[in-house]
Amino acid sequence: MPSELEARVLAGRAFNEDAVVVAMPQGMGLVQTVDILSPIVNDGFAFGRIAACNALSDVYAMGGRPWSAMSVACFPEDLAENAPEELAAILRGALDAMHEAGCVSAGGHTVKDDELKFGLAVSGIVDPAKIAQNSGLAPGMRLVLTKPIGSGILATALKASWEGWEEADAQIRRWCGRLNRVAGEAIARFGIRGATDITGFGLAGHAMELARASRTTVRINADAVPLMDHVLDYAGDGLVPAGTIGNRKFCACRTKWERPKDEDLENALFDTQTSGGLLLGVEPERLGEVQSFLTAGGDLACVVGEVLEQGDALLLVG
Repeated sequence: MPSELEARVLAGRAFNEDAVVVAMPQGMGLVQTVDILSPIVNDGFAFGRIAACNALSDVYAMGGRPWSAMSVACFPEDLAENAPEELAAILRGALDAMHEAGCVSAGGHTVKDDELKFGLAVSGIVDPAKIAQNSGLAPGMRLVLTKPIGSGILATALKASWEGWEEADAQIRRWCGRLNRVAGEAIARFGIRGATDITGFGLAGHAMELARASRTTVRINADAVPLMDHVLDYAGDGLVPAGTIGNRKFCACRTKWERPKDEDLENALFDTQTSGGLLLGVEPERLGEVQSFLTAGGDLACVVGEVLEQGDALLLVG
């Protein structure tokens, strides 16, 4: 008896060495996305899992379910010759995340490259009546975050072998290697209309994207934002990615501080994330049940801000 995943593939009845047909449920919408990363940890399995979680996250952010994915692996020729076990570990890590997500691994593609990179091209399914979008916020909603932030700063400390790098490595593996499946299910279950995943633009940058698309202003309560351990310490030591600094500068003209400005905190809020959590716009009357659902599934459910009528600034930091 084939498993559910095997049955999806077999129902397609068409295979070749580069492609597979995967059966899709009738009446569902198709979500397609691709994301590729350079390593942020030193372990191949952990990197593969994190890269897969990062790619799958875009599907969850719309309230969808990952259905099938193709691996994209770029690697130096000498790595394939001298350490093929590392490439195998990356693929195992990605497959581990895909299996947890209930997603078919449908092959992939390899490219010789000077730098190691890995990711997935993902096809997901979503109920067209239950899609969350960047434009779905409305004044009065609360902003709920499902993972702590700071992975970009911690990854910089890890690369520098800074004091405490082992703990930084453990936190990155824990949080970046966690699927956003529970939060994605919450979107569909509770009819959440405004959401995004927190990745390269950081929490503040992605919150501004939501505000711009929804024609609103968002206020972030900085004291309520969950940070990975020692993020502010590392930021104070100057261990800040170039992408984080770029985010901060790009968004400065549409950001208003309602508290004394703090450069380390600003770097944390705009820190470029890998496989961050989801930021959900939740109606106040549904806030309690959404938080209970998230925490029961192992996610955080931190209320980090609110949605306001559109003002001069896209983002207020209080």
